[in-house]
Amino acid sequence: MEELKTVTIFCVNDGKKHEVEMGTSLKEISDKYCKEVTDPKTGKTYPVLAVLVDNKLKDLEYPIMAPHQVEFLGYNHADGRRCYIRSLCFVLQKVVRELYPDKILIIDHSLPSGLYCEIHELDSNGDMGKTHFVMDDEIEVIKTRMEEVIADDITFQKKKVLASDAEKIFLEHHQKQKAGLLESLGRYTISLYSLYGLEDTFYGPLVPSTGYLTIFDVKGFGEGLCLQSPMISDTSKVMPMRRQSKIAGTLKEYSKWCTIMDIEGVGSLNSIINSGGAIKLINISEAAQERKYAEIADQIFQRRGQSKIVFIAGPSSSGKTSSSLRLAQQCKVLGLNPKVIELDNYFVDRSRTPKDEDGNYDFESLYAMDLDLLNSQLNDLLAGKEVEIPRFDFKAGEAVYEGNMLKLDSEDILIMEGIHALNPEMTSAVDDDKIFRVYVSALTSLNLDENNNISTSDNRLLRRMVRDNRVRGITPEQTLTRWYSVRRGEQKNIFPFQENADAILNSALIYELPLLKYYVEPLLQRITPLSEAYAEAARLLKFLSYISPLQPSEIEAIPPTSIMREFIGGQTLSAFTKN
Repeated sequence: MEELKTVTIFCVNDGKKHEVEMGTSLKEISDKYCKEVTDPKTGKTYPVLAVLVDNKLKDLEYPIMAPHQVEFLGYNHADGRRCYIRSLCFVLQKVVRELYPDKILIIDHSLPSGLYCEIHELDSNGDMGKTHFVMDDEIEVIKTRMEEVIADDITFQKKKVLASDAEKIFLEHHQKQKAGLLESLGRYTISLYSLYGLEDTFYGPLVPSTGYLTIFDVKGFGEGLCLQSPMISDTSKVMPMRRQSKIAGTLKEYSKWCTIMDIEGVGSLNSIINSGGAIKLINISEAAQERKYAEIADQIFQRRGQSKIVFIAGPSSSGKTSSSLRLAQQCKVLGLNPKVIELDNYFVDRSRTPKDEDGNYDFESLYAMDLDLLNSQLNDLLAGKEVEIPRFDFKAGEAVYEGNMLKLDSEDILIMEGIHALNPEMTSAVDDDKIFRVYVSALTSLNLDENNNISTSDNRLLRRMVRDNRVRGITPEQTLTRWYSVRRGEQKNIFPFQENADAILNSALIYELPLLKYYVEPLLQRITPLSEAYAEAARLLKFLSYISPLQPSEIEAIPPTSIMREFIGGQTLSAFTKN
């Protein structure tokens, strides 16, 4: 019997079947049949960066040995962007290693304009020490050298090695977080990428070579630098630089707190969980977060004579509802009388709701709210008048008045939560000094290791998946497919106004990824390879595979007032503070 030498692939991009020789790389196939991908929504074309093989993300060097469905990805796809950014981070790491052989690069957390990175000194033990303040002239040298590496179009080499050998390499490079993570996983082998002899691991594919990475920038930011990648809308330009100092400061504070807790990355977090320290970590984390609520309540109390309205905003699954109730609880302790209502009560009737570009009702639009009624009632409340608060009937699509009267007395404060709460246009007719604004988000700056950060968006997505499945009857698959639309609304309606906040409340808890893994992993495992959500489910499962889960007995220790109870259930806050 003659050995099969060709196989059939189905290319999603051109809708055709192609016969290819066994062992042909996906890059060779792309060069022949699909050099560019077209965004169906915009018609724009993008170079191929990665590929989905049967809905699993692979790099372009992957050899075809059996029949598959393949879909080539460009920068317009989230996985294409991640491949580009990971590869760009490797180039930066290589350049910093060349220029500063006695220092180490830390890719710390996301910024609105890119990734925040720091260069750290090494102490006498080879451990990470104080931050090296990067000067403007150093930034230029780093950028110039990166441009040279990219112009050389060097191939990223990939190979499998024993985990024990990889650990030695990481320790030689002073990457103790990475070595610790690998040790905590107990694996036999690991894939390493190399560039000019520098070997490292990344938790996802890279692009084929440095020549793909022509659009980038490096700007000074704080003590370190911001690594910028291309915009989605125009890949010939990097994202505009937005220096949101309040958000950056909050992320920096979280990083500092992790250091105090001796948690420098997921590896050290796993060690605490695996050694039985989860409950202690839960208790300390909750105490630290309760202190932040108390501090913000103190600020509200200090301004009680001026600001009687507290607005709370934040992106999806940031814990806005729990935060409004916990702030109300802390304000009550100080002698204030909080009244908590939702801005969702002020939607316009369905017939007046604006529509998006696809002709669907745009409930996230500012103008889906009855701004005239909201401003009028807020001014009446501030003037000491009594008003009737509407309840919006989402099924009927109209406001209902049921005699819910409200008046603000001398010790009363009104706490309102909604996505537009930081947008000054929402209350343009109200004296801005009368409003205290709070931004809530899960701003984790915990990293997998020195050069692989954890997305705050992923953190919130996991939260939402658990809650949607538990109380809203929404499957994990539906949550994943809707997430892009949710994120698009956040980029438009929430993130541009973050810096308007008088206070920022970071709802991220250092133990929550081990907690969420316990709930999310079984949900993701149900998504089949034929689902359009499978690629994202596979990515999240791989990410979660690096994290040790909490056990049921440890989860029981999470207090009923915790932010996390909003997502996993068992919360008792509403019984105390809901009006």
